[in-house]
Amino acid sequence: MTLEAFQQSEALTLGVELELQLVNTNHYDLTPYAPDMLALLKNAQVPGSIVPEVTTSMIEISTGICTDAQDAYQQLSVTRDALVKAADKLNIALSGGGTHPFQQWHQQRIYNKPRFKEITALYGYLTKQFTIFGQHVHVGCPSADAGLMMLHRLSRYIPHFIALSASSPFVQGQDTAFDSARLNSVFAFPLSGRAPFALHWEDFERYYDKMTATGVIHSMKDFYWDIRPKPEFGTVEVRVFDTPLSIERAVALAAYVQALGAWFLAEEPFEPSEDDYLVYTYNRFQACRFGLEGAYVDPATSESFGLREHILLTLQRIQSYVPENSKEALQQLRKTVNEGVNDASRLREAYAQAQQLPEVVRQSTLRFRY
Repeated sequence: MTLEAFQQSEALTLGVELELQLVNTNHYDLTPYAPDMLALLKNAQVPGSIVPEVTTSMIEISTGICTDAQDAYQQLSVTRDALVKAADKLNIALSGGGTHPFQQWHQQRIYNKPRFKEITALYGYLTKQFTIFGQHVHVGCPSADAGLMMLHRLSRYIPHFIALSASSPFVQGQDTAFDSARLNSVFAFPLSGRAPFALHWEDFERYYDKMTATGVIHSMKDFYWDIRPKPEFGTVEVRVFDTPLSIERAVALAAYVQALGAWFLAEEPFEPSEDDYLVYTYNRFQACRFGLEGAYVDPATSESFGLREHILLTLQRIQSYVPENSKEALQQLRKTVNEGVNDASRLREAYAQAQQLPEVVRQSTLRFRY
């Protein structure tokens, strides 16, 4: 299959996707109610879409095209309220978080859809282990080449996105000591990690053609990269975020991507290079393992920073590019960085108080609901 042409989109528009947990309200384990939820919501009047995910205890929602944080919040709120209403009818609940703290992967059921069956046939047990929950943010790009430039400039900020969204400290009933353990599951897939370094669309097309010729890939969906172009939307899609515990946090993260993109387009503050990726995996690990307390090596200068310090410096740098309707969201994001708080620390605090993971999940469902 040839690569689709990169469609036109309005620069810096946003789209937000959230993968959500469906949980039983008695024991707060995952519950396979996605088919029932989708049946109830078939005619729901919501912006964007509500679709199944790879296992039946997951569901994905998305916005339509958004102009700013306030627009994204309004769209996600409508969909969230429709989901909660349907969940109440089924006596289940919804939760954010990058992993469910104590679900057992072997108990999950693959959703009955050809694409998911193909993935299972290829990847075996990895598919059920992919019962993890992420947020994807699309940002509109004025052209294909601008999209690739946006992709590689945003790559420097992947550790920021991971640390700010981290909400998966618990896996299979254990504290992993990671703030974002979810991404370890993604890394198991052979076509994950960073995108190839190409700054011109014709170079990316040649790479894509070579990969399809090998028979290893059949479409862009086969790449599980941290950031990838989405040619049919005319966007670049950031995929490293854990699903936050609240839609307010999800919107703030999208606003951060948008403000970075505005800075890039206005000032072209640096030229990406292949050498940017010398420290990519190290910085990525630091953010997954230590969250906001991780270390960050600037790929341009080799200077070391605390990750929290580097995020605050960046927020200061891009302040003038934040749209009026996104300022409050980024102010809240800055406040939590100053306090050293992310959703992983909130989940650990809840466990420290309750000493029971089901209670941690119950509190997460309430945080998503209101």
